Amino acid sequence: MTERQKLLMNNAADVTDLVLEAEKWLWQHPQTGYTEWEANEYLIGKFEALGYTLVRADKDEKFGKIPGFYTDFDTGRPGPTIAVFGELDALDIANHPESVNGMTHCCGHNAQGAYLLGLAAALKVPGTLDGLCGKIRLIAVPAEEMIQLPFREELRKKGVIRYLGGKVEFMYRGYLNGVDMALMVHAYSEDLQHPSDFNCSGGMNGCVAKTFRYKGKSAHAGGSPEAGLNAQYAAMIGLDACNALRETFPDEDHVRFHPIMHGVNCAVNIIPDELKLESYVRASTLEAIKRENRKVNRAIAAGALAMGCGVELCDRPGYAPEYHDPMFMKLAQDCCEAISGRDMVDFDYRRIETGSSDFGDITCVMPGIQMNAAGCSGTLHGIDFCVAEPGRLCMNSIKFLLFITDELLRDNAKKAADICAQFKYQFKSIPEYLKYIDEITLDKDAVVYGENGSAVLDYV
Repeated sequence: MTERQKLLMNNAADVTDLVLEAEKWLWQHPQTGYTEWEANEYLIGKFEALGYTLVRADKDEKFGKIPGFYTDFDTGRPGPTIAVFGELDALDIANHPESVNGMTHCCGHNAQGAYLLGLAAALKVPGTLDGLCGKIRLIAVPAEEMIQLPFREELRKKGVIRYLGGKVEFMYRGYLNGVDMALMVHAYSEDLQHPSDFNCSGGMNGCVAKTFRYKGKSAHAGGSPEAGLNAQYAAMIGLDACNALRETFPDEDHVRFHPIMHGVNCAVNIIPDELKLESYVRASTLEAIKRENRKVNRAIAAGALAMGCGVELCDRPGYAPEYHDPMFMKLAQDCCEAISGRDMVDFDYRRIETGSSDFGDITCVMPGIQMNAAGCSGTLHGIDFCVAEPGRLCMNSIKFLLFITDELLRDNAKKAADICAQFKYQFKSIPEYLKYIDEITLDKDAVVYGENGSAVLDYV
C-alpha cells in the first residue's frame, strides 16, 4: 500500500461513525422503488449538512416528482466526471423477521446509501483530493429492483416516470449528462468456503419486463362450464409452452424466464375470466433478449388460442446486459488488492451473473464497474438476509471508491483517458440508447379472432 493510499484509508476512518449510523437508520426505514421518500429526505439532510448543493428529482420542474438526487464534487481542475451510485430501494418481502410495513433491505441497498454519504464526507477531509482533476458525481438513485410492475406502469401512464428503472430514468432526465465513467459497490453474502472481501464478474444479464393478462369468459363452474372460457387454463397452457422452449435457449446466452401468477379474482364455483402474470425474459445480450422474448410471446399467445381466450401483452424496457471493461476491471482489482490483499479478492473476468441490474444500462454508454463487497449473511433477496458486518461492508466500499477515483483522476486523469479511449461503446450517446430500448415497448392483443372462427396471432 502506498503512502497516498494510507492517507485515504485514514480519511475514510474519520467518517466511520457517520456511515454506521446511516446504515442502521436506512435498514430500519425500507421503502420500495419510487416510494423511497424517507431515505431520500434523510440523505438530503445529511448531504446538505456537509455543505453540498443538490439537484433533486423531487424538485425538478421538467419531470414528475420522484426520490433521488445528485451532486458534483469539483476538484477545481478540468478533467472527466466519474459517477458513483448509491441505490435507495428495498424489497417487498413481508415474512422477513425485520420487515417494516412488508418491506426489507434484503439486497443491502441501505449500505449503498451509507457508503455514498461516507464518500461525500471523506471527500471533504483535507488531503483527499490532492493532485486530482475533474469531478465526482454522487448519485442517490431510486428503483433498482424491477418489481411492482403494475404500480410503475401506472406512474408511467400518469407521466411521473418514463422508464421503470431508476438509473434509466435518471439517464432520460439528463442527470448523467457529462458523465464519462461510473462506479458502484453492491453487497453480497460471503461464501465461507472461499472467503473474500471483494468480488466481481465480467458482467450480468439484462432483461425485458413483462406483464400479460389472459382474458376469458366467466360462467358457473358446475352448472354450465361449457359457457365459459377459462383464463386460468389458458395461462397454464401458455406457461407449459414457455417451459417447453427452455431447451431451445442457447446456453451461451444465459436465458432466464421466471413468471409469477397474480391469481384469479373470482370464487371457486366460477370459471375464471381473467388471470394476470408478471415476468422477465433475461439474457446476456440485447439481441438475445429480443429474440427469446419473441419466442416467449408466441408461446403465451398460443395458450390463449388453445382455449379460445384472449391475451394482452405488455412489454417494457427492463435492463440492459451489464458489461465490465477488462482494463477498468483490472484497475478495480488492483485497488481491492491494495486494501485486502490478493487472497481476499475474487475477480472472474469470464463469469456472467444471471441476475440483472440497471447499472447495465449505464455500461451501454460509458465504462462502468459494479463490484461486490462482503459483510452480509443469509440469502440475497431471502428472509434470512442481513447486513452482518456493516463496518466491513460500508468502510471497504468507501476505501475502494477513494482508491479507484484517486487512480482515475490523478496525473491529469491519464488512466481514465486510457480506459475511455479503448472502451467498446455499444451506443454513441444516451439519446441513441434510449431510442433503441423504446423499440422494446409492446402493448398488444396477441390473438385476434375473426367472425368466421379464424384467428390471427400478433405477438411482435
